[in-house]
Amino acid sequence: MSMQIVEKSGEGLSRVFGVTVPAATLSERLDRRIAELRPQMNIKGFRPGKVPAAHVKRMYGKSLMSEIIDAAVNESQQQAITDANLRAAASPEINVSSDLEKVMDGQADLAFELSVELMPEFKTMDLATIKLDRPVYEPTAEEVDEQITEIAAQNVSYEPKAGKAVKAADGDMVVGDFVGRIDGEIFQGGSMENAEVVIGSGRFIPGFEEQLTGAKADTTVTIGVTFPEDYGATELAGKAAEFEFQVKEVKSPKKSEINDEFATSLGLESLDKLKEAVKGSLEGQNAQASRFKAKRALLDVLDTGHDFPLPPRMVESEFANIWAQVEAEKAAGELSDEDKAKSEDQLKGEYRKIAERRVRLGLVLAEIGRVNDVTVEDQELNQALINEARRYPGQEQQVVEFYRSNPQAAAQLRAPIYEEKVVDLILDKAKVTDKKVSKEELYAEDDLPEGYGDSEAKPAKKAKATKAADDGEKAEKPAKKPAAKKAKTEE
Repeated sequence: MSMQIVEKSGEGLSRVFGVTVPAATLSERLDRRIAELRPQMNIKGFRPGKVPAAHVKRMYGKSLMSEIIDAAVNESQQQAITDANLRAAASPEINVSSDLEKVMDGQADLAFELSVELMPEFKTMDLATIKLDRPVYEPTAEEVDEQITEIAAQNVSYEPKAGKAVKAADGDMVVGDFVGRIDGEIFQGGSMENAEVVIGSGRFIPGFEEQLTGAKADTTVTIGVTFPEDYGATELAGKAAEFEFQVKEVKSPKKSEINDEFATSLGLESLDKLKEAVKGSLEGQNAQASRFKAKRALLDVLDTGHDFPLPPRMVESEFANIWAQVEAEKAAGELSDEDKAKSEDQLKGEYRKIAERRVRLGLVLAEIGRVNDVTVEDQELNQALINEARRYPGQEQQVVEFYRSNPQAAAQLRAPIYEEKVVDLILDKAKVTDKKVSKEELYAEDDLPEGYGDSEAKPAKKAKATKAADDGEKAEKPAKKPAAKKAKTEE
């Protein structure tokens, strides 16, 4: 007898199986594994491939038996689920009842329980009956012009300042070399050649730029400052420093005229082409916000349109993740005032409803995708992997290898792609009506759906039903521009 699997109990979405793998079966598998390895082994004192089985067993028996036990456990999981024709909601829990030391030594059978949580059986709503309003907003010509004006303001050029006895003023650029000293000693990172300091830009430590006001070319300005207490380089934090700044040139900002020449400087053929590009960018941002709103409305419909038992362990796992975040915010003093006023039981009750919503929506989307044969193509997953690797410059290869060798991590990349494809499928089948709204309405924060607590006590933070809902909200809000790299004297 190789393995015995017996169903011990089954209630609701839970099944418990008792599994027994006889010691004789494990020993037989160990002997077969040793026989496979012997011809490849080269151990000092023995001819290659002629190491006695007893010696191999004595040296590597326990580690090989550990592998065999792991394989037997994995095999039993698959066999129990397949034989009973079950759809597992998550990996089974394993509770070993044998003395593993005795099992490893071949003196006892391997006995354990498999607790399997099942996918609930439910019928998804008819997608064609779903009705949604999709808010849309078309950027105006004025908004396009405003955006171009902002681009021009961000692409300021400087030219030598003209006039008699030219002095640097607020907004001017002072070009020169400087050397910094602390207690009379030059310190690392405190010197720069051909530095370009724009007075009032706030790029350098407080007081540095302002002391260049009134500076003239071919003069030296002494700048005295104190590094902030929270300065990034701890060896400089709170210390007084003195800089000698040799001014080479004073430049004033040149106002960019918005014309074809300006468009050409940005790499476009003409001002009309620049306007087309800006309008397209604004349309893209609005489309993302519009899709986010439509998806949010869709998730609400799917949530209220399905009612079925939820796998308890899935809910508990999701709630644990949410509650860990709440605890972290509480420890950091970042809990909202609204949540601070509630008892722990109130908060747990509200966030548990959020966990239930997430699990319910995840199961509904998965089932809709399954019955409609939605799949994630290899090239889609590879592109997601490339995008993820790019977030870690210099470590791209390690990131790629990590995901390719870690199925669970790869599944986390696949999940949002799959979800977005399912959402696209539903929106294609549903009755979606475009509704013109104002820009303010398009980007307004939505109220929470019902079910997060009573009207007087709702969690302050929005619950995201799924990972892709998080991404949708991020897409709705423009990302902050990365700050330019600064010298070590800059803040």
